[in-house]
Amino acid sequence: MSEKQIQWFPGHMAKTKRLISENLKNVDIVIEILDARIPYSSRNPVISKLCAQKPVIILLNKASLADQKITKYWSDKYTDSNTVCIETDCITGKGIDQLPVAIKKLLSNKIEKYDAKGMSGRSVKAMVVGVPNVGKSSLINKICGNKKAKVENRPGVTLDKQWVSTNIGILLLDMPGILWPKFEDKTVGENLAITGAIKDDILDIESVATALVSRLRHSYPELLCQRYKLDSIEKYSELGDYDLLLAIGKKRGCIISGGEIDSERVANMIIDEYRAAKIGRISLDVIPTKTGEENA
Repeated sequence: MSEKQIQWFPGHMAKTKRLISENLKNVDIVIEILDARIPYSSRNPVISKLCAQKPVIILLNKASLADQKITKYWSDKYTDSNTVCIETDCITGKGIDQLPVAIKKLLSNKIEKYDAKGMSGRSVKAMVVGVPNVGKSSLINKICGNKKAKVENRPGVTLDKQWVSTNIGILLLDMPGILWPKFEDKTVGENLAITGAIKDDILDIESVATALVSRLRHSYPELLCQRYKLDSIEKYSELGDYDLLLAIGKKRGCIISGGEIDSERVANMIIDEYRAAKIGRISLDVIPTKTGEENA
């Protein structure tokens, strides 16, 4: 099977970039939501550049699906004097209670000025940004305590900006998910595809699943073997990643007429089971082993 570069089509991405740029002056702080499974790959460099002059709260969302050790590393790495990083979960609501505290910390000077002017209690305005399908709408609904943002488990659902009020003194400006024009690092594109930030219907799902199998066999071999009843990863050391995918399909009985493995069915199965954390708590971005090495 030949290697293919992950490709995608930008659609409304240019419009979203313009919306972010135009509306930054209307907010006090930026809430950037990352996927905790890919905290490096899901950090859009376009967003980082646009929002560089604003204090930022980074929410590492879907933390319950990610490797805790790796999440802790990236949380520490992203925290500085102008940025607070919080582990969150859009399903359980984990970490949301830390949001008001983080806002008060980063905006202490501005809040003091409001108080001095008799504007105590003024709602803080926060812009919510992130790549598609990172859980922005689900998290906003959790913060609000009710359903105010449209939610679907596919990228590109929020197509325009929308203001959302909350009961914790924050007014949220929800922006559509935004990717960037070109992935310089092939691994970043693959990781975004594996986690669903890029629409599945414009991808070669077998290439995406093969990339996932490669990550799993090298970083989480025990979990891979346990989930798919493989004797040991060493037994398959002579197989390439795609052939290992086919071996998993054989184990699962994904056979079509003539005894051939249904590779597309296997690919979809592995991707779906990874996204549902049925294989385990797995992060695709790793802890760098040396300077400049962010991914496996």
